Amino acid sequence: MDDQTPFENRLNLEELNRAAFQIKSEIAKVIVGQEKTVDLMLTALLANGHILLEGVPGIAKTMISKLISKTISTEFNRIQFTPDLMPSDVLGTTIFNMGKSEFEFKQGPIFSNLVLIDEINRAPAKTQSALFEVMEERQVTIDGECREMSAPFIVFATQNPVEHEGTYRLPEAQLDRFLYKIELDYPSLEEEVQILNNAQSRENQDELSQVNPVISAQKIIELQQVVKKILVEPNLIRYIAQVVEKTRKSNALFLGGSPRASLAILNASKAYAAIEGRDFVTPEDIKFVTTPVLTHRVILTPEKEMEGVQTNTVIQQIVDSVEIPR
Repeated sequence: MDDQTPFENRLNLEELNRAAFQIKSEIAKVIVGQEKTVDLMLTALLANGHILLEGVPGIAKTMISKLISKTISTEFNRIQFTPDLMPSDVLGTTIFNMGKSEFEFKQGPIFSNLVLIDEINRAPAKTQSALFEVMEERQVTIDGECREMSAPFIVFATQNPVEHEGTYRLPEAQLDRFLYKIELDYPSLEEEVQILNNAQSRENQDELSQVNPVISAQKIIELQQVVKKILVEPNLIRYIAQVVEKTRKSNALFLGGSPRASLAILNASKAYAAIEGRDFVTPEDIKFVTTPVLTHRVILTPEKEMEGVQTNTVIQQIVDSVEIPR
């Protein structure tokens, strides 16, 4: 067979690839660079996973989340976390209706399809814990009654580095509920020049007004089902398990990845393979998603922290130390 003959997919990924291209094109109207961040956020959307964006203020963490939400015809809510925010301000509360002489539930802003939680680490632990159930089980239990969220339900959360004043470190159980932690950095000089030129040419135009919806919520649900059918060979499943197991045995890590981390790598790599136009996962797909999946799920030993070792560096060393299956 000719080596140049393209492979043929078992699954029809044409619609998924077209949707991914359209979403990227809309975001590129406003955002300069950040291609990897956009790819990761799209894979999370297709893998039905929540996203945590971390970086210093002013590098478009909130904007990129709002832009992706704008490309989808669905309900979107934004919640600004503050130190005085109460759980009922997020989930909702039961109030007495004088006209009907009965109690009724008033939904909080978490009842939406796409929810942006801005500066999630500015709220104390009491409010953080309100998100545990809804992020994991996509339901809220209030006054003994369970209320399910409408699909799709994805949380985008932003946070400033914990060294910044007025922030609270997120508990491990909260962090584990995010598929990814994506760390955004400053743009390069050329990217910043382009950002300034774009702002100058836009004049009084609103950035969000330039972005149009290109896909429906129902279509996202359908594409999530397609992603679940992506093929992962048994040797690659074992490869994922070996990488995560090594995080538990590493001398540099106090806490390693959980089985939830293994499942996250599996689901994320399937979504990334689909975006790349393949109906099967490769080792490169797994490597692409492993660091953002693990970086918030592992904890460095105190000694390594004092030495200034970066978590991402340790994860990369672990990934490199595991033999790639052939």
